[in-house]
Amino acid sequence: MSNLIYLDNSATTFPKPDFVYDFMCKFYREHGVNHGRSGFDAAIETESLVQETRKLLTGLFNGDDPNRLTFSYNATDSLNMILQGLAEPGDHVVTTMLEHNSVLRPLYHLSLDKIINVTYIPFDSQGYVEPDDIKKALRINTKMVVVNHCSNVIGTIQPLEEIGKICKEHGVLFVVDSSQSAGAIPIDMKKMGIDIIVFTGHKCLMGPTGIGGSYVMEGVNVRHSRYGGTGVRSAQKTHLDEYPYRLECGTLNILGVAGLNAGVKWILERGIDKLHDHEMALWNKLLNGLQNIENITIYCAGSIIHHNPVLSLNIKGFDSGDVGTLLDVDYNIAVRTGLQCAPMVHELLGTDKIHGTVRLSIGPFNTEDHIDTAINALADIAAIGKNRNV
Repeated sequence: MSNLIYLDNSATTFPKPDFVYDFMCKFYREHGVNHGRSGFDAAIETESLVQETRKLLTGLFNGDDPNRLTFSYNATDSLNMILQGLAEPGDHVVTTMLEHNSVLRPLYHLSLDKIINVTYIPFDSQGYVEPDDIKKALRINTKMVVVNHCSNVIGTIQPLEEIGKICKEHGVLFVVDSSQSAGAIPIDMKKMGIDIIVFTGHKCLMGPTGIGGSYVMEGVNVRHSRYGGTGVRSAQKTHLDEYPYRLECGTLNILGVAGLNAGVKWILERGIDKLHDHEMALWNKLLNGLQNIENITIYCAGSIIHHNPVLSLNIKGFDSGDVGTLLDVDYNIAVRTGLQCAPMVHELLGTDKIHGTVRLSIGPFNTEDHIDTAINALADIAAIGKNRNV
């Protein structure tokens, strides 16, 4: 395991910084109690950590009110609450073919239940959505536009500021899935015109699995979809309307919040731009090393600009799953293969018919040696593929 070359950071960043592991262990040993429920010292310390983490993330997204930063299990959990909490019968929703199933499936079920209609905007040959295509898709009953900031398959970063401006001009809510971008790319909700941002902790924010959340701008009304304990006004029969309780019920994942707190601090200390530059330098090295190898097809990697360190490819003569197995067994390289929970991306690329792609995604702890090994390994497999048919 110590020799593992991990290139699946789009799924979950690994390893986490030692600072994150150490802080989680120490905090949970000393303060692993319910927050906001009691007045003893450990509970007060736990509540203080929760509030500090709300403030850290609110600042990261340039929000105003930390109470409107709410926690959940992950981005999928929050997207379900947000999309179901916004949608009303007769609404129209515009989204893109870049979306993860965390957006596609909730919207599909809302459509299946005849609550909403959905328009899916394609991306161009380089992997970008044209803002004007979103503008043309808007209708009088369009409630919201939902966009994946960065594709988990091809790594392209979408022009949020331009899309946000269109949404504001037409009075449409703008919901952004930042699962692949929060912590990797600066996000300014005000500048970008974002009404709701959804994030997960276990990717670029360097936290553990099981923690995520959303930030909802003032004036945006998301209906309740869950009810339960808050530790506040327990005699009240209905769930509380104010934030953060509006989108939180029951005991929070305190261990997850602690890890997320440490992860955000680690990122801010090192600098988002500096971390991104390191990863993209490795991505560029990977791209340059692979693009001239015969039998390798690379998807939507025309420019290092507006891109995250994600590269999808296929090798002629091999199913993507077989390439992943060879990389794992013969070279101790971990990658993701298949459809990566984003079927419409592959539908538009045409890779849905060949079982998806091989995805390599780079993180802050990858090195040039890792990339050299990956290039050589893929070159070896491509050479074998010359004589195979699948």
